[in-house]
Amino acid sequence: MAEDYVKLIWKASERGGAGLATRDIAATLRVSASTVSGNLRKLDRDGLIEHTPYYGVVLTPLGQQVAVAMVRRHRLIETFLVQRLGYGWDEVHTEAEALEHAVSETFLDRVDADLGHPTHDPHGDPIPRADGSLPESPGALLGTIEPGACGTVDRVSDDDPSLLRYFDELGVGLGTHLRVERVRDYAGVIAVSRRTSDGEESLVDLPAAAASAIWLAPDDD
Repeated sequence: MAEDYVKLIWKASERGGAGLATRDIAATLRVSASTVSGNLRKLDRDGLIEHTPYYGVVLTPLGQQVAVAMVRRHRLIETFLVQRLGYGWDEVHTEAEALEHAVSETFLDRVDADLGHPTHDPHGDPIPRADGSLPESPGALLGTIEPGACGTVDRVSDDDPSLLRYFDELGVGLGTHLRVERVRDYAGVIAVSRRTSDGEESLVDLPAAAASAIWLAPDDD
């Protein structure tokens, strides 16, 4: 339980968020706000978080350490499932959520070695190293990029498997080159040009959810 909470808080901060609100944790974990409040008080007593009413929840150094270890487990397991067992990138999140609590450190180290010490998982998320440090991830969230800017998709959120399947249908994945054309707020879409394998470009309307689910690494120029 504690690991799930600190991992969730860490991921929110990784994506540039401030302290996570109780209602957000409750919605993500699908439990009541009162359950979350009780668990947060325990995590606070255990020295894993600092919870300030109206300002949200942040991790202590100890909480940060626990969270990074869990994120490392999750992302290594996702990579193993895709590379060794043939899972699709939309199938691994739930499996990894279950397995990350069960495997030993010895198993995890051997998975890491077998995969050649990967730096990023199948969604482009950086995999924390054994010492807790993170590989660089140069991308910026699609929702922060101005129209006219170009880049390559280097990371996609794994939170919603149905969104990943939709990106597959649109031909948008890691390594896809996109140019942001315009944001159609009235229609709830972001219009982008996608460069195809033969060098041609096609216009694609991405759902508004893509703004917080896709990272673009900017072109050098």
